[in-house]
Amino acid sequence: MKKTLRIATRKSPLAMWQAEFVKAELEKFHPDLEIILLPMSTKGDKILDVPLAKIGGKGLFTKELEDRMMDGEADIAVHSMKDVPMVLPQGFALGAILERHTPTDAFVSNHFASFDELPQGAILGTSSLRRKAQLMAARPDLDVRNLRGNVGTRLGKLDAGEYDAIVLATSGLQRLELNARIRHEITPEICLPAVSQGTLGIEYFEKDQETLEIISVLNHNETEIRTTAERGMNHRLEGGCQVPIGVYAELEDEDSISIRGLVGSVNGEVILKASIKGKRSEAKKLGIALAEDLLSQGAKAILDEVYATESQ
Repeated sequence: MKKTLRIATRKSPLAMWQAEFVKAELEKFHPDLEIILLPMSTKGDKILDVPLAKIGGKGLFTKELEDRMMDGEADIAVHSMKDVPMVLPQGFALGAILERHTPTDAFVSNHFASFDELPQGAILGTSSLRRKAQLMAARPDLDVRNLRGNVGTRLGKLDAGEYDAIVLATSGLQRLELNARIRHEITPEICLPAVSQGTLGIEYFEKDQETLEIISVLNHNETEIRTTAERGMNHRLEGGCQVPIGVYAELEDEDSISIRGLVGSVNGEVILKASIKGKRSEAKKLGIALAEDLLSQGAKAILDEVYATESQ
């Protein structure tokens, strides 16, 4: 009898691309495996008239997929790792971290070639407090406004003239074959990426060894190390996916890793930065140490204020 693997996924075009990508990659290794996609809309996909941070934060795009697994309808879920909470519900685990795609943010505009070219007072759209904090730090003269919806919806609002420019994840535009919309990539020096931005992960039931054997072939060791470091920092900061926290880990030589981290006030007036280097084998420990550095600079007060403000 043919083995079947059922994948829970969000319905958005980008989430469907991600699930189809994982399906195709798994089929390369398991040609006899029947893989079924189970699309659904999550709370985060349905509520589009308020900022993400106000409607749930942690688990916003993952919990309902996990519920579908709990109900026995799905075996695994495919996630963008930047949406995955630092602590998974009991019984769940990550069985594969796929090779990272482009981690940067993309500047998109119909009238301006770069972020630096935006005139004073220009309207810039983003749904991310992380982007808002860093971009306002670089350009406090801009009018940064909330922008929700899937990639197509956001581009439509730009094209309708509601914004002078918007900022989206480079990887999302590339996956949807919208490279032509990218005017330029914003460097990590201007805007550090979100935790694990550009990385896909596969969640499964921890006790399901048969499924783990199927999906673990897609695990990319170097990306896993970088993900471990970045998530280690975010976990210590108690950050969700909708907070002004940026982090970027890079592998340098055969055994070392360097990590840059950042916490900022939403208005960009305060930006705390730290960096650390060490052995790859200590990726999580280094991420935690980086968080401790940021906390010693006052990160907790900034994050507490963000949580208090955004939950109102």
